[in-house]
Amino acid sequence: MEKYHIKDIGLAEGGRRRMDWAAREMPVLSSLEERFRKERPFEGIRMSCCMHVTTETANLMRALQAGGADVVLTASNPLSTQDDVAAALVAQYEIPVFAIKGEDDQTYYKNLRAALDHKPQVTMDDGADLVSTLHRERRDLLPGVIAGTEETTTGVIRLRAMAADGMLEFPVMAVNDAMTKHFFDNRYGTGQSTVDGLIRATNILLAGKTFVVAGYGWCGRGLAMRARGMGANVIVTEVDPMVALEAVMDGYRVMPMQEAAPIGDVFITVTGDLNVVDKRHFEVMKDGALVGNSGHFNVEINIPALEAMAEGKRLVRPFVEAYDLPDGRSIHILGDGRLLNLAAAEGHPASVMDMSFANQALGAEYMLKNADKLQKRVYNVPEEIDREIARLKLQSMGVQIDTLTEEQVKYLNSWEEGT
Repeated sequence: MEKYHIKDIGLAEGGRRRMDWAAREMPVLSSLEERFRKERPFEGIRMSCCMHVTTETANLMRALQAGGADVVLTASNPLSTQDDVAAALVAQYEIPVFAIKGEDDQTYYKNLRAALDHKPQVTMDDGADLVSTLHRERRDLLPGVIAGTEETTTGVIRLRAMAADGMLEFPVMAVNDAMTKHFFDNRYGTGQSTVDGLIRATNILLAGKTFVVAGYGWCGRGLAMRARGMGANVIVTEVDPMVALEAVMDGYRVMPMQEAAPIGDVFITVTGDLNVVDKRHFEVMKDGALVGNSGHFNVEINIPALEAMAEGKRLVRPFVEAYDLPDGRSIHILGDGRLLNLAAAEGHPASVMDMSFANQALGAEYMLKNADKLQKRVYNVPEEIDREIARLKLQSMGVQIDTLTEEQVKYLNSWEEGT
C-alpha cells in the first residue's frame, strides 16, 4: 500500500493554519476530540474514510485519530479536495491521504482502492462510492468490516437500495438522516456554500436574475432561500406534489423545467437524480445561461447531450466552460457539473459541519459499541445522539432554553386532563 498520494506536501503549513481556523467554529467536535483522547473508543480500529478533503473533514480525522483510530482518507469527489489540507494531514498528523484536486476518474478510483487496501473495520462514506466498490471489487475484505456511516442523501439512497436487495453485508448508520445534519448542513450549509461557489466562479450579481432551483428537498430549500435573499427571482421545479405545494406556499413560482428553461438565467440542480437538465432544456435556454449542480454526482446535468449539440467548448473562467451552439448561443457549465460549492468554493461553513461531523464521530462510536446487536441494514442516528449534539451546539453558542416542570411533564403524559 502506498503511504499517500497528494499534490504537494510542501503545502502543509497553509493547510494546518486553515484547519485551525475551521476548528474555532467546531466546538462540538472539539469537545468530542477531548473526550476521545481520554477514553480512546476507537483504539486499534482501522477506518477508511471516503469524504470531501476539506478543513472540516480534517478536523474530524483528527478527532478520530485522538480516539485511537488508524485512519486513512480518500476524496469522495474529484474536484472537492483542498490540496493544502491533504498535505497537512499527511505531514503533521501522519494520516495517509489519497486525493488530489482535479484528479481524473481513473485516479479517483485508484485512490479509493488504496483506501480499501487499509482493510477497514469501519467505513465512513460520503456518497457510498467506498462501500459500493468494497462490495463489488473487494468482497474478501467484507468479513472484517464491523460497520459504516454515510454522510449524504445520495449515499443513503444507494445503501437502502443495497439493503433492500439483500446485498449490504454490514450495518451502516445514515448520518444524513439525523435532524442535526440535514436540517442544518443540507439547508443552511448547501444554501450558503452553493451561492458562494456560484459567485466565486462567475462574479455575477444575483439581484434581478431569474434563478431556477431544481429540487426542493432540504438542499433546494436552503438554496432557494439564499438566492431570494440576494434579490433573485426564484423558480422551483419539482416532481413531488407535496413538496411542490410547500414551495408554492413558501412564495416561489413552481413550474416544469421545460417552462423554466427559456426564462432562467441561472440553473442549479439539487435532486440526486440524473438528466434533470436535459437536451430539450438546452435547446430553449437563453444565450449565456449558467448551469450548475450541487447534488452529489455529476449526472444531474446531461453534459454529454450538450457536448453533442455544441460546435465547441472553451474555458472562459476557472470552473466556467462555454458550450457554443450552432445558432450562436452559448451555455455555460459550472464546475464540470460537479458539486459547485466544493469545486469553485470551500464547501459548507465549519459551523454547520460541526454538527454533521459530530454525528459521524458519535455514530461510529455507537456502531462499534453495539456491533453485536446490529443487522446488515441501514440504521438511523439514535434520537439521544441527535438531541445531545443540538444541546452541545446551543451551549457553545451561549443559548439557553427552558425545561419542563414536573407539572408540565405530568400533563403532557396524562390522558385524563382535558378542557
